[in-house]
Amino acid sequence: MKYQFICYPKCTTCQKAQKWLDEKGVEYEIRHIKEAPPTYAELKKWYHENPYELKRYFNTSGQLYKSMELKGRLPAMTEEEQIRLLATDGMLVKRPLLACDDFVLVGFKEQEWKEKI
Repeated sequence: MKYQFICYPKCTTCQKAQKWLDEKGVEYEIRHIKEAPPTYAELKKWYHENPYELKRYFNTSGQLYKSMELKGRLPAMTEEEQIRLLATDGMLVKRPLLACDDFVLVGFKEQEWKEKI
């Protein structure tokens, strides 16, 4: 299976996830989330094909999320508006993401990754 590891290289959680993948011998292609953010089509597909709430895709601890005051704004936004917003800037998206044809993993939760990979 071919995986796409979507990350921000300076992020310590992304570094930890990458190390975990390397230790497990998982083959992947790296994609820098800021330089090549997830597209609207990718986000919409992932959201509809996976069990996560839409809020899980947001980097709620990020500076951009906080400066845009999204905590208070998201509940009033439609699903479509939220997905479109996520697609505007990779720094709004929770990282790392590990994507393949069948699923996406959002954020690094070792147990969840072990079960899926």
